[in-house]
Amino acid sequence: MSLSASLPLLLAALLIEAAIGYPARLFAWIGHPVTWIGALIGWLDRSLNRESMSFAMRRMAGVGAVLVLLGVTLAASLALVALCRLAGPLALLPLALLASSLLAQRSLHEHVARVAEGLEQGGLAGGRKAVSMIVGRDPESLDEAGVARAAIESLSENFSDGIVAPAFWLGVGGLPGGALYKAINTADSMIGHKSPRHLAFGWAAARLDDIVNLPASRLTALLLTIAAGLDRQADAGSAWQAVRRDAGRHRSPNAGWPEAAMAGALGLRLAGPRVYGAVRVEDGWMGDGRAEATAADIRRALALYRRACLLLWGLAAVGSVAAFAL
Repeated sequence: MSLSASLPLLLAALLIEAAIGYPARLFAWIGHPVTWIGALIGWLDRSLNRESMSFAMRRMAGVGAVLVLLGVTLAASLALVALCRLAGPLALLPLALLASSLLAQRSLHEHVARVAEGLEQGGLAGGRKAVSMIVGRDPESLDEAGVARAAIESLSENFSDGIVAPAFWLGVGGLPGGALYKAINTADSMIGHKSPRHLAFGWAAARLDDIVNLPASRLTALLLTIAAGLDRQADAGSAWQAVRRDAGRHRSPNAGWPEAAMAGALGLRLAGPRVYGAVRVEDGWMGDGRAEATAADIRRALALYRRACLLLWGLAAVGSVAAFAL
């Protein structure tokens, strides 16, 4: 798919998803692309990841699983594109509806906003309950500031891998590009762990996810920094300084970029040591501001996020016009 076709598709998908999200009734009826992809990954894990195999063989089995996943995803997405093109000039609409399911602007905003509401209305218990829906760390280990920081960190990281990254690959490769990204990212979330079961089998998924998220994480940091310059309650200079100083200190090669930008923009300190289950994970701090985040800071982060989404729409619109002109 050429850029003159994929960029308008991206813009339409962004606008549709922001307006209606993914309807709950539709999810209850047919599920979601992530659940379909997840079902295939789960089957591949059960079928190919055997404890009796050597470490090297399990790693090779994981490579094979990723190849099968990508092959099935590509074939399905190309079939859907061909089917939508039967609509002729109206093909953009069904394609955009399908592509919108790969984005998460609306749902991310709603889930993070619920954490602010939980803290405001239910105190620490309400905040812990709401944040447990969006983070993997132990909510009982978090105080109110920890809950607020966790929500803002989740917003930052998921803005990158749940919105900017699929948008980037939709813009580059149309529906197949976005679907392939989503398959890789879902595989990483399911099997890309350093647990005994998935250390070898999930290696390929984890490494590939790092690669495909690299351009989007940098773009996300840039969008948040520019958005901070348009927000009286944020500081673009501090955002950029935090990115340059702290992004490389994060244990993830990509998550540090949006988290550092958000931390610097809001005058906060994010990431750092945290607890997942019973395991304490040591990580570098992003930003040099205060660690005592509040529900009000979550609201400020959401305002910055909305501006950054608008900038992403603007990029898609400008790209669409430029690609058409060329």
